[in-house]
Amino acid sequence: MTLTEGATRLLVVDDHTRSRESVAAALSATGYEVHACASAVEGLAFLRSHVCQVVVTDLQMPGMDGLEFIREIERLGLPVEVLIITAHASVATAVEAMRYGAFDYLEKPFDIQRLEHAVSRACSRRAVMDVGEATSSGECMVGDSPAMQTLRQQIERIGRTDETVLICGESGTGKELVARAIHNASRRATAEMVSLNCPVLSEQLTESELFGHRRGAFTGAESDRTGRFELAQGSTLLLDEITEIDLTLQAKLLRVLQERTFEPVGSSNSIEADVRMLASTNRNLLEEVAAGRFREDLYYRLAVVPIELPPLRNRRSDIPQLAEHFVAQANGRLGTRRQLSTDAVELLSQYDWPGNVRELQNVVTRSCVLTEFDVIAAAPIREWLSSHDASQPSVVGWPGTGATLAEMERQVILSTLQRFDGHRARTAEALGIGVRTLSGKLRDYGVPPREKRLMNVA
Repeated sequence: MTLTEGATRLLVVDDHTRSRESVAAALSATGYEVHACASAVEGLAFLRSHVCQVVVTDLQMPGMDGLEFIREIERLGLPVEVLIITAHASVATAVEAMRYGAFDYLEKPFDIQRLEHAVSRACSRRAVMDVGEATSSGECMVGDSPAMQTLRQQIERIGRTDETVLICGESGTGKELVARAIHNASRRATAEMVSLNCPVLSEQLTESELFGHRRGAFTGAESDRTGRFELAQGSTLLLDEITEIDLTLQAKLLRVLQERTFEPVGSSNSIEADVRMLASTNRNLLEEVAAGRFREDLYYRLAVVPIELPPLRNRRSDIPQLAEHFVAQANGRLGTRRQLSTDAVELLSQYDWPGNVRELQNVVTRSCVLTEFDVIAAAPIREWLSSHDASQPSVVGWPGTGATLAEMERQVILSTLQRFDGHRARTAEALGIGVRTLSGKLRDYGVPPREKRLMNVA
């Protein structure tokens, strides 16, 4: 499942041969590594065994259609951006697909330049998403507080072992980042870490995700399926939010940890599990055990080496450094020269950040996108913090406290459009939405479209 360094791999899924080959050829000509599949089922099989940045898929396909394909990609937590190709009559369905994680959609007929631009933006977004999952702890674990120094020392010591690690902490504290740092410090670092965001699924589906299944094992099992334990052979497996696994499956997971073997669903042949186990949770597992929602014996198997990540409010001295780090990231993406004023840094340092580092990153990025000046003042930031003091005056031109979500969204979109001099592609990229989604919003706001000449693909 490794990808050649520097390569960008795309997957084109379309049951129509001519259309599939045309899109694949156009993207290959721009330097991408392109693979093509004739069905969503075939596409899923490819994604399970290959790393891809972007999937370009038709919406109307026999069997599993594009919407079901998107839902399955979302359910599996596959790290890929999805572009939908759709006819005018199915635009509403394409918009629904975006709720399940699709990045954008292209309405037929479309020109090659629009396709290339959409794929380029999707690749850029995937790269930004991967920053938070980078494997170098030195580059990504920002902060020099005593808590962070202790954490780095723990990771260095733990990484050299093969012991099971339980990573605990509030949402947004960076549990997956710590897991990747542990993996990267281990002897297994040359292999790709495998992760599973444990969803609330039926016992059978979750068991198949973990251990795989054999054809005919249950209704709908039309072919063999490789589970995460088998994919992680010789590497590290992270079970994210492990409390979402039900009690029955917890017993089977315990057996794997004890015996280091597992059997795919529908098979009696045991497979040795050469896997280093990491698990994460944002809950207090001892409380879950006391409430009968988590097995006590499994807890002790997982908590061989526990790590507790500190919330951001307990390492406030790291906030200025983190904020500057996120400003630098935003400047790189937006082509701006933003910087935080002294009062803005002070405000950020005083806030409790219930959403932790993730919330701080969102607020800083929003400030870089929406501010009209290179120096970001505290006033606009104060409006976005949940501890906002209503006695403080609102920034001129911005909806004050009490404004509806639609009003806030309208002002954000129009202000960003103005900052980019009406350039819709750049505005959409800065906001993290598709151009057609932006155009629809602007149409609702009464903003006239720019003239545009289309060159349709045959």
